[in-house]
Parts: sequence; structure tokens; C-alpha cells
Amino acid sequence: MKKIDFHEKAIIITGASYGIGRELAHQLAEQGAWLVLAARSIEKLEEVSEECGQLGGRVITVPTDVSDQAQCKNLIDQTVKEYGKIDILINNAGIALATRFENLEDLKLFEKVMAVNFFGAVYCTHYALPYLKESQGRLVAVSSLRGKIQSATADGYPASKHAMAGFFDSLRNELVNRDVSVTMIYPGWVSSGISSRTLKPDGTQKGEISRHEKKAMPVEKCAGIIIKAVTKRKREVVMTFQGKLGIWLRAVAPRVVDRMMKGKTK
Repeated sequence: MKKIDFHEKAIIITGASYGIGRELAHQLAEQGAWLVLAARSIEKLEEVSEECGQLGGRVITVPTDVSDQAQCKNLIDQTVKEYGKIDILINNAGIALATRFENLEDLKLFEKVMAVNFFGAVYCTHYALPYLKESQGRLVAVSSLRGKIQSATADGYPASKHAMAGFFDSLRNELVNRDVSVTMIYPGWVSSGISSRTLKPDGTQKGEISRHEKKAMPVEKCAGIIIKAVTKRKREVVMTFQGKLGIWLRAVAPRVVDRMMKGKTK
């Protein structure tokens, strides 16, 4: 991919310790970006920070649980304190849950997924927006095809991703005259390790890579597509042909998609 100039652009990446976030940090560091890496794990953040420093990026780490509004404010405050500006906010932090709704004994797990995936993006965006307006910056939200097409199970993850789409698509309308772009990203399966960290109904992680992820898009390719979309200030990107086909099919023949999803629940 042709290198795009993000030299000395102040870029916040949430969920930067693993997967897509980590690879975004690597690729942006190679372009001399000023990075702010946010995640819950201090140890993992330091690993990514060291890698990015070796690749040429300027980096600070801000341990952040995005489900905590005060921590999100601190993330923005620390960014501005270090760099004096914010050019790009990439809302990438997320957790997955895999279960049938009827098997959830405690809805706190459902709420946790919504808090991280949806409210975490809302909190960070709220505090970053004044600075993005100043820089005519870019807002990015990493969603999922499950935010476009209904899922086989109502486990909280698709609800959070649909909520992201509704919020950021509406915010784009608010910002149409403010020169702040909003880019929605809809990946399919990506080899990011997310399936091994997916939560089970008891709140523990699955601990193994799913068969879907083993054949998935390489994380390097996914990050490259995101960076290209951010550069062009694209409205949205649906990453796979199957995803685009599914969206079209849902629009013209929703009952067909319903039957396809029903088959996956068995």
C-alpha cells in the first residue's frame, strides 16, 4: 500500500494492546505518527509502545478502561497535555460475547459489552470532539459486520455494534459543516485473536481461536484498509464481498437472511 503522510499527527487508538489496534499502531508508527495508545493492560501497552518506538513513532501510553467515563476524559486530557492537539481518534476497543440471550443468567455481562463497545466510544468521542473540531480531524469507529446484519444470537455484541452505527452515522450529520470526518469500519472475521478472548456466559474467556478466525483476513491487511479509509475520509468501509452481499440480501430479501441465521443457531 502506498504510504500516506501521518507524520506528526496526534492519533489516539483505543484497544491498542491486541489485534487490529496493535497493528494500526505499528503501521502508523512507521509513518512517524504521534501515538497515544490506550488499553487496560499496562504490560501489553508497554510492549506495543516499545515496538512502535522502534518503528519510528512517538508514543505515550495511557492505561484506560473505556467503560469508565472519567478514564476516557483522562485519556483525552493526557493526549492534549503531551501533544497539544488531537488529529484522529480511532475507537477500536471492544469485547465479544458468545451466547444465546436466553442463557444469560446475569445481564451485567450484556451491560459490560455495551459499556465497552458502545459507551466507551461515546465517552472518548465526547471529550475529543472539541479538539477534533479545532484540527478538522478524523473520527473512526471500528464496528463489525454484525453491526450491519443481524446475528444468529442476541448476545450483546451485535446490539453494541448496531448502536455504534446509529450514533456515529447521526453524529456525522451534526458535523457536516464542521470539517470533521466520521468513518465507520465494518470488518468481517479478522485474525486478531478476538475469538480466543470472547466471553462465555459465565464471564470467562473461551481461550481458543475459532474455526472462522483461522481462515480470516490477516490483521495486517485489515489495518491497511482502515488507514487508507481514514486517509480518504471515507464514510464507511465494508471489508468483505460476503459482507456486502449479505447487506444487499438483507435489504431485498430479509427473510432469506433470517433463515440463514436460524440455521446457525442449531
